[in-house]
Amino acid sequence: MPDSKPQIPDEMIAKWQRVVDILARLLTVPAGLIMKRADPKHMVFVSSAGEGNPYEPDQSFDLNTGLYCDTVMESRDLLVVRNARLDPEWDQNPDLKHNMLFYLGLPLTWPDGTLFGTICVLDSKENEKAVAYADLLSEFKEVVDSDLKFLMEIAERKRVQGELRQAHDELETRVEARTRELAATNEGLKKEIASRRRAEKALLKREAELEDTNTALKVLLQRVEDSRGDFEEKILWNLEELVLPYLEKLKRGTANERNRSYLAILETNLNAITEPFASRLSSKFSRLTPTEVEIAKLIMQGKTTKEIAELLTVATSTVDFHRNNIRKKVGLNSVKVNLRSYLSSLH
Repeated sequence: MPDSKPQIPDEMIAKWQRVVDILARLLTVPAGLIMKRADPKHMVFVSSAGEGNPYEPDQSFDLNTGLYCDTVMESRDLLVVRNARLDPEWDQNPDLKHNMLFYLGLPLTWPDGTLFGTICVLDSKENEKAVAYADLLSEFKEVVDSDLKFLMEIAERKRVQGELRQAHDELETRVEARTRELAATNEGLKKEIASRRRAEKALLKREAELEDTNTALKVLLQRVEDSRGDFEEKILWNLEELVLPYLEKLKRGTANERNRSYLAILETNLNAITEPFASRLSSKFSRLTPTEVEIAKLIMQGKTTKEIAELLTVATSTVDFHRNNIRKKVGLNSVKVNLRSYLSSLH
């Protein structure tokens, strides 16, 4: 049976390439991959461009041969293998010929539940940092799954539009045929007029049906766009809440100039990923600094000013300063509204 799923466009492949490149750098692994299932093969669809990656795009492997990804697709769950050479379950798997003894992977699925493949990282050594940041891999999985959902929605929209065009063409053909038939029969003026009126009534009814269908289609498209905007806002929030504050801490605590350069590159690349949709978001959190986002999160957790100051090792006056800035940026400067309740409602 031929694959009925839509093709992945070049611009989406380029986006996924940025995803695996950043994922590989964040988790400090040589290989970040998006794998595509194509029975009876499992092929490398996108591969990170970092040094030491033995996997090339379009490289394929036989399914059901003990691959790490076989287990991920079968269980449809996270798989962590810290050291395959020390694990009897994995010490014979095919990826060891590339010296890839560490693995962290998740399944990728189309919206109908069909497997697309996997997103994973591999390393030639144990990598506890990657294990600690497994949630980051899960966030990037959601990005890819959302893209697959978007492609299916676009394909469905095109299918509906095609059916509408075909129905319209068929209707026009029937009307034209009926008109020619009426012109040719000459059964009498009254019969011809009555027949034309029936045809006109049917045409108006069909046009009304098409108008109703087009209205429904516009509503559907608006819902798709709204859903996409909500998802993009969630991703931007999670990056600003879970990644950027700690990136800022690393920048302040790093004296090595090379490491500072790497952190600057990492920050630039994270901004490049979120830039295509960050400008479209109206969330008031996007105006907060990383420190303000971190304090806002602690406020939502119910922490007092004193508790926040102790956690961040700063003065309570510093926390009060940031709290005032947060209230200004979210529009509560002159409004008597509980800051914790308001922030929780926005999140």
